[in-house]
Amino acid sequence: MKISEIATPSFLLDLDQLEENINTIQQICTKNNKQLWPMLKTHKSTYIAKLQKDAGAAGFLVGTLDEAEALINAGFKDIMLAYPYMGDANINRVVTMASKINLICATDNIECAKAYSRAFSLAKIECKLLLIVDCGLHRFGVEPEKVVELATEISKLESINIVGISSHPGQVYGCSSPEGVPDVCIQEDSTMEKASKLLTDNGFNIDIVASGSTPTVETEAASKTITAVRPGNYVYYDAIQIGLGCATEKMCALTVVCTVISKNSNGYYLVDCGSKCLGLDKGAHGNSSIVGYGRVCEHPELTIDSLSEEVGKIKVNGETDIKIGDRIRIIPNHSCSTANLTSNLLGFRGDTIEKVIEVDIRENSKHIVL
Repeated sequence: MKISEIATPSFLLDLDQLEENINTIQQICTKNNKQLWPMLKTHKSTYIAKLQKDAGAAGFLVGTLDEAEALINAGFKDIMLAYPYMGDANINRVVTMASKINLICATDNIECAKAYSRAFSLAKIECKLLLIVDCGLHRFGVEPEKVVELATEISKLESINIVGISSHPGQVYGCSSPEGVPDVCIQEDSTMEKASKLLTDNGFNIDIVASGSTPTVETEAASKTITAVRPGNYVYYDAIQIGLGCATEKMCALTVVCTVISKNSNGYYLVDCGSKCLGLDKGAHGNSSIVGYGRVCEHPELTIDSLSEEVGKIKVNGETDIKIGDRIRIIPNHSCSTANLTSNLLGFRGDTIEKVIEVDIRENSKHIVL
């Protein structure tokens, strides 16, 4: 089937570009002798995860236990948890997974570590643990000056093996232009270097120094401190990445195709694509470079001014050649959240739909523990 024959709105995935994006970042990491642990939440697809693994990914970083369980069910053996977990139901799931695969947990507090210690001791298995360090996002993580104190407390617990440290420079998404990215990279690298050195100087063996984001990935790969690089968005890229200078329109593999269905009395064009396709995301950390609710491919004169659930309203800045009945493709502001709004992506090469790719791990988020 040709792209021109599909119903709109539809989620399109450029397979050639997807594969190029995956291979490019993998090659950067391999060249610098760094392990690549992609963040799964961007695509939530075992098909794409297998592409990443085949390209050389060492394992995967996950944002939910559902994602981890889905990867295990699909045969993946190396997983990092991004965050601490608490509560018996969640910790029992963590222990069960750790008994099956190489699972690396993470925490920034002694309470979680104690809970892990109790549960892993009962199961008679070891908990591999990363200590989360705050490199500037001020979400999870201890300051590097306090990491030795935390490590010392945790090292007294049974069944816990501190294997390294981790972080995420998510504050990079608050930059309003590409010029702000290098400062975030410097802050991230210096923080991780300081924390790693403090731990090593105090007798701790730090095998893993893990951190990452798509805008900072090349600096992380070149770092003398970071050993495991953990970007996620690079498989698709999006309008936020374009605004940060990390991608071009061509590099954006995920788009939404829609049809111009009307033009109102105020001169706005209406399309059959609203918030249930594109989302209302303008960046979780306040990216001021984003204008509108997506980027219309090859039409810089168009701004997606507002969205209702099923309809988008497009403002024309100057002149345009679009008309009612035309199809346009929109790059989402945030491809991670957009991909989570659909169960299937239409993978294409050229102008031909080649395969339907299931966003199968998204469905696993409906997992319920009774």
